[in-house]
Amino acid sequence: MKKKQKKWIFTAVVSVLAALAGWMIWENTALETTHITVSSERLPKEFDGFRIVHISDLHNTVFGEHNQKLLTHMRNAEPDIIAITGDVVDSYHTNLAAALEFAEEARKIAPCYYVPGNHESRISAYHQFKKGLTARGVVVLENRAMEIIYKGQTIHLAGLADPSFSPEYPAVRSHVIVSRALEHLVKPDTYTLLLSHRPELFDTYAAFDVDLVLSGHAHGGQFRLPFIGAVFAPNQGFFPKYDAGLYRKESTQMVVSRGLGNSSFPIRVHNRPEVIAITLRTE
Repeated sequence: MKKKQKKWIFTAVVSVLAALAGWMIWENTALETTHITVSSERLPKEFDGFRIVHISDLHNTVFGEHNQKLLTHMRNAEPDIIAITGDVVDSYHTNLAAALEFAEEARKIAPCYYVPGNHESRISAYHQFKKGLTARGVVVLENRAMEIIYKGQTIHLAGLADPSFSPEYPAVRSHVIVSRALEHLVKPDTYTLLLSHRPELFDTYAAFDVDLVLSGHAHGGQFRLPFIGAVFAPNQGFFPKYDAGLYRKESTQMVVSRGLGNSSFPIRVHNRPEVIAITLRTE
């Protein structure tokens, strides 16, 4: 009888562990598309319905053969542009070829605009990566801006390199570095869309009256607890304020992606990898 009981307990434990392992694998690989609507009275009426796919923190993860699962999610969102807000590569296990293959395929879906994150600042081959992106038609925005023309009207698109690219970092704080860059990038009389890797600088973006910011970096808090949310995010610490979704401060709105891949910690909990599909609306 005891032998049967031990066998039953062993089988139950193995089954529970196998189910838990299967759930963890699914949760870290099952992509989801999050739809967010952003409204502003400053948006030109011609841009009403304009669609943006927001990608962040891929960290060299590959979803399906040649990233086809990820690309399918992006394609199904029917974007007018694709915004990539940093950490496409991972500084701990860098694979430039995989990152550039993804960029090349993404560019076939819609025009792509990219800003580098803190992981790109750590790799010695960043300039090679940047050159590869440009060769594939991806627009790299490192502390520079341009106009997006749609149906005869324009919005202002600006992009920030991660503060860690600055030779003054970390002696000079991130918000100071970003403020200096934004002084030359924001166009007050035009709706401004800003791509910037770090969401913890939201107050700085709002101080410059940026209309919409797209960010990542927080990985959704890596672990998410029911009724509580994110547990920890880089540069924000425990229970971060800006971990995922849409935030607003006065006239500035910010969308934070939970990201797609993992880095130093390889597991997500209650935090599936995310593609964000943003629709712009006039109020």
